[in-house]
Amino acid sequence: MRPTLLLSDLHLAPEHAAAVAAFHAFARGPAREAAAVYILGDLFDAWIGDDQRREPFASAIADALRGISSAGVPLYIARGNRDFLLGQDFANAVGATLLPEQTLVELGGTKTLLSHGDEFCTDDVGYQRYRAWSRDPRKQARLLKLPYRVRRLVGAWLRRQSRAATSRKPDAILDVNRTAIEQAFRRAGVMRMIHGHTHRPARHSMTVDGSARERIVLADWHERGTFLEVDADGARTREIVVDARETRDPERTAR
Repeated sequence: MRPTLLLSDLHLAPEHAAAVAAFHAFARGPAREAAAVYILGDLFDAWIGDDQRREPFASAIADALRGISSAGVPLYIARGNRDFLLGQDFANAVGATLLPEQTLVELGGTKTLLSHGDEFCTDDVGYQRYRAWSRDPRKQARLLKLPYRVRRLVGAWLRRQSRAATSRKPDAILDVNRTAIEQAFRRAGVMRMIHGHTHRPARHSMTVDGSARERIVLADWHERGTFLEVDADGARTREIVVDARETRDPERTAR
């Protein structure tokens, strides 16, 4: 049985050469042998609208994604806090299904809740205010009406603000809130949850209402590419091995 592959927080951008090379290696290799591929948010470091796909870098990423879906592998993409403006036009172009905030799936015989994960960081009140603003369809529509050049400036400003705000916050509030996680387990009625966002990869065991639960946090791709492989035998983390030449010249991996 082919495994399902899950990944998150790739933060792909031209300046992140190692992550870009790892992504192209993943897309032309393990992804094409999977039962399905789930990208749980922050595929891009920034996304200012689906017209960004006309840029060469974004176009190469889109082509790699289309290669996965064209190989007959179901491809699912969730929006993260960096690419919340990913839209249906992009999904159609790459042959993917856009996911809602939370998704219930059966992986390897286990009912599982999938999410980007930022909704569980409820201790960070300032971030949750920003999150509510960024997910508001009316705000998104107004933002997308701005000229592309202006949106690029807005996106750069938002990234600077985010980095500055994060650097000033206590480390504890940047992680998920236990009560929010417990409530999510209860609502979904699942034994396993998989999410990203926090950049704190781990496998957590916990008890909710007397039942054992597992929470798997996916790794970010700032230093190396990894994905979670899930089948009937369990869940395993895999690292993507990239030729050093591809890291120096990530564009060649798209060919």
